[in-house]
Amino acid sequence: MAAHIPDKPALEGLEQKWDAAWADRGTYLFDRASAVEGGRSSVFSVDTPPPTASGSLHIGHVFSFTHTDLKVRFERMRGKNVFYPMGWDDNGLPTERRVQNYYGVRCDPSLPYDASFTPPFEGGDNKSSRAADQVPISRRNFIELCEKLTIEDEKQFESLFRQLGLSVDWTQTYRTISDDTIRTSQLAFLRNLERGEAYQALAPTLWDIDFRSAIAQAELEDRDQQASYHRVAFAKTDGTGDIHIETTRPELLPACVALVANPDDDRYKPYFGQTVRTPLFDVEVPVLAHPLAQPDKGSGIAMICTFGDVTDIIWWRELDLPNRTILGADGRILADAPDAITTDAARAAYAELAGKTVFSAKKRIVELLQESGDLLEVSKPFTHPVKFFEKGDRPLEIVSTRQWYLRNGARDAELRDRLISLGRSMSWHPDFMRVRYENWTNGLTGDWLVSRQRFFGVPIPIWYALDENGERDYDRVITPDLGRLPVDPTTDVPAGYTAEQRGVPGGFDAERDIFDTWATSSLTPQLAGGWQRDDELWDLVAPFDLRPQGQDIIRTWLFSTMLRSVLEDGRAPWSDAAISGFIVDPDRKKMSKSKGNVVTPADILAQHGTDAVRYWAASSRLGADAAFDPQNPTQVKIGRRLAIKVLNAAKFVLSFPVPEGAEITHALDAAMLATLDRVVADATRAFEAYDHARALEVTEAFFWTFCDDYLELVKERAYDRNDSGQASAALALRLALSTLLRLLAPVLSFAAEEAWSWFEDGSVHTAPWPEPLGIAGEPATLAAASTALIGIRRAKTEAKASQKTPVAVLSLSADAATVARLREVEGDLKAVGRIAALELAEGAGEIVVERVELAPTEA
Repeated sequence: MAAHIPDKPALEGLEQKWDAAWADRGTYLFDRASAVEGGRSSVFSVDTPPPTASGSLHIGHVFSFTHTDLKVRFERMRGKNVFYPMGWDDNGLPTERRVQNYYGVRCDPSLPYDASFTPPFEGGDNKSSRAADQVPISRRNFIELCEKLTIEDEKQFESLFRQLGLSVDWTQTYRTISDDTIRTSQLAFLRNLERGEAYQALAPTLWDIDFRSAIAQAELEDRDQQASYHRVAFAKTDGTGDIHIETTRPELLPACVALVANPDDDRYKPYFGQTVRTPLFDVEVPVLAHPLAQPDKGSGIAMICTFGDVTDIIWWRELDLPNRTILGADGRILADAPDAITTDAARAAYAELAGKTVFSAKKRIVELLQESGDLLEVSKPFTHPVKFFEKGDRPLEIVSTRQWYLRNGARDAELRDRLISLGRSMSWHPDFMRVRYENWTNGLTGDWLVSRQRFFGVPIPIWYALDENGERDYDRVITPDLGRLPVDPTTDVPAGYTAEQRGVPGGFDAERDIFDTWATSSLTPQLAGGWQRDDELWDLVAPFDLRPQGQDIIRTWLFSTMLRSVLEDGRAPWSDAAISGFIVDPDRKKMSKSKGNVVTPADILAQHGTDAVRYWAASSRLGADAAFDPQNPTQVKIGRRLAIKVLNAAKFVLSFPVPEGAEITHALDAAMLATLDRVVADATRAFEAYDHARALEVTEAFFWTFCDDYLELVKERAYDRNDSGQASAALALRLALSTLLRLLAPVLSFAAEEAWSWFEDGSVHTAPWPEPLGIAGEPATLAAASTALIGIRRAKTEAKASQKTPVAVLSLSADAATVARLREVEGDLKAVGRIAALELAEGAGEIVVERVELAPTEA
């Protein structure tokens, strides 16, 4: 076996060598036949996060995915049949944005398909391009480019994850835009619809007027903009005077539905429940109380318009107010006034605004208010944060659009309580992350908007019957037979209709919206586990054992997956949730693309080696943020040193052949193995509790004791074939090496596999997790020997002698029990210290070097 050990073991090249070997041998494949035989209890299943395939992975992916892999490798070695798939989240706005920038195109659904289309350029991110400069192409052409680019991105992602050593079963991979995925997503939605959990409503939406799309919260950013407060008088309906409000959006006055003040504000308590009339438009609106109203902002009372900002939406929902939309999807004031505006003067005032942009409308309404005397004051300009689409050029507006929703417990106390209860039935690692889930669930104010006005995603599988005027009849929703899924309503025809009836009176019209990406990603257990596609697999893996993820998407991914599972199966989708912390830069700021402080992992992996980076990730506990300084990655360097030491220590240990029939007969060997038994027990408990950092900590501490102390103490005996204790030392070294490589294998996946291959068949990653050997020994003996060795080394250093210097006499004192232990290892201490005579005397306490006398020839 020793012939296979390289002369100079190195980390370089191990990733490519062992990734190829693992793939060739099927080391990480899910053994379905074995799982069927063993049943659900024999399987450990992971609901793996599907990274967004739109750009590049960052160091945070390396961090959190390594945490998952540590637990997965442990469970595999414990004998579990591991189901560890990988998914790619490739639909949604981030992908479309990347395609627009990468190819210089934008989607125009009105254009015909061009089979010979070639994009104007390919490559780069073209971040400076504007939508107006991008070449318009058909929806089908655009989707083809999305498919092409995401597939290329996913290849790069898989390559990096393989380099990272993730023990994923790469035959169990899914995409959030494949036919199987679309079928599953559409099927789940149609079942929601059938049970009354999905519904459609006209509701406010954050809207980018240039991209003509609803914008998800993840794509928002605040930018400082100039504004001024306009102090406006609202006349009390009873004629007793005015109430003054201050607003930065006077152009939304026609959309006013109420005034609101804080319930504890004594200035306005007398007016709650009364009404006022809007200036210019003479609409009677109530004065209401709500805790979100800020007494110290402006005049302390605000007008609620549908809709000026996100707070307006909250007030509108919670106070059950009417919707008076005045903004269209193009950002201009609608031509038709709200029904509440009825007088001739009011309609004439509205006509002055119709068709204008919000900027022009603001200018005109200020003039009208000045003419009417209702504008009392305009403040000096100030700056305040305004929400933008991160790729947009103009502030977002809130427009009323017809959207699809899923009930999420916001207005259903029974469902909300069920979601809370099932969250508490799970194990959270760390437990305090459960509170974030509960806070989000209890704080919901509206149902989940799942539709998006985009192109690359899962089509909402709905058609609408058209009335005799060719208008959609929203009460006559047409759904496909489940056996036809997946469908694309924009090209497929519903049963009972012909293609010629599309868009004509009495015919049908397609739903053109797609699902929000979370509406599909919330089904990752179903997508990976074969729900409604492969019943045998689903029964083997669901509910899953583990949901690993980042803390920032508890409110989105974790909550939404829990919701879909509760609605469909009435249960939690997993037994455990493992939540990783954030990666922060040296200034403790969270790393993110928007901040420009993201570190791409490829260079770090290439420079330091995968095991070094895995060590850095494994050193951080779940839920704890980890600092990363690419200029001085201290923990990564420590990990590299450990991985190299593992290879060198293994080579050294394997240089001592183990005689046939060898037994542990020496007290020091037994002490070392008894100490190792404690490490095995501690590391096992830690991994079982999802505390990989603790498992690494205790294993690493022992490993360095093993290398620095035990190896030094026994190497002379292990070399000497004539020593009666040689077989004991060689056997102890081999047993310890086997155990240590298995303990370290989840972290140092490549170095451990390399060293294991030098003396064992098969993979260390499918070898049994170590169990305590149960060899009778006293750990205190190893501790005493290590302390004595440190004292001997210090004594030589203080005598300004090298560690190889022979010693004529060395005297140690310690308490009686320790002296007794040192007598058991006296031969090893004398050998390592080159001591001719070792005097041991009883003293009062810890080991003390009383006297050191160097050999005469060296003195």
